[in-house]
Amino acid sequence: MRSKPELTAAIRGQRRAALVVNARSRRGRQLYDRARSGLAAAGFTLLGTYPVHRAGELERSLAAAAALGPDLLVVGGGDGTISAAARLLAHRDIALGLLPLGTTNNFARTVGIPLDLDAAVAVLAKGKVIDVDLGLVGETRFTNHIGVGLSADVMLRTPPRLKRAVGRLAYPMTALALLTRHRPLRATVRAGGREHEFVTHQLYVANGGFHAGRPITAGTDADDRLLVAYAVGGPSTRELLRETARNAATGHRRTLDDVPFLAVGELRLETDRPARVEIDGELCGETPLRIGLDPNALRVMAPADRPDR
Repeated sequence: MRSKPELTAAIRGQRRAALVVNARSRRGRQLYDRARSGLAAAGFTLLGTYPVHRAGELERSLAAAAALGPDLLVVGGGDGTISAAARLLAHRDIALGLLPLGTTNNFARTVGIPLDLDAAVAVLAKGKVIDVDLGLVGETRFTNHIGVGLSADVMLRTPPRLKRAVGRLAYPMTALALLTRHRPLRATVRAGGREHEFVTHQLYVANGGFHAGRPITAGTDADDRLLVAYAVGGPSTRELLRETARNAATGHRRTLDDVPFLAVGELRLETDRPARVEIDGELCGETPLRIGLDPNALRVMAPADRPDR
């Protein structure tokens, strides 16, 4: 493994990259050609380019791109696409380059990548390599969060066409339609020798700093060796709606010392009945589960002025 400065120098100097774009993401289909031409204009030699149009092709395309031996694997898409790339590149001598083309782009926001495509390409050309933590459930790594409860049901039922049409508004629209018949969960979080119990429609465990395109708290990051568990409201749907709005409006001002945040290195999560789990916006199993961290597991091309712990 090269050091981070050595890998940064290789990316800036040799500009050897491969490109994978999820053309099924919100903006991927319309911006694939522009992304490819933008990278070429920035001086990158693209060893391979892979537009992904069908379900099931993403992992194969990512593996084929990584097998070409680029210094930088540029991935365009939403959080699910980026999470798949992170799992592939964990502990490898290849940096992940982010083109945020999805609905909420939480991981790109956490790392400080601009949402504008041209500005994101400029970061790839002039930025630096940092390393960040990944969450870990069994053998599955994740970049942003695990959601248990309503969010997993929303992921199951949100129509892809609605996501493309209205972006991140598709999720609250679907959630509102499901709320009238959704049952709250009794969730138990065990961490550090203590138990924390919540009765709620929704519980998250976050590795990154953003959720639904908004800051979780002012101090949360993907490079702090912490997971942040928090319930959104109590057993009533009114509390869920109130806390969702509060989190969206005030997350940038809240700290990890505020209720209901629980910052730990690892935890076990149980619920009173098996509940669906979504990992970075993709459905993935049921509770119970143990969640931990894989520190400094992923190398990412980030803005040159971003702190790196």
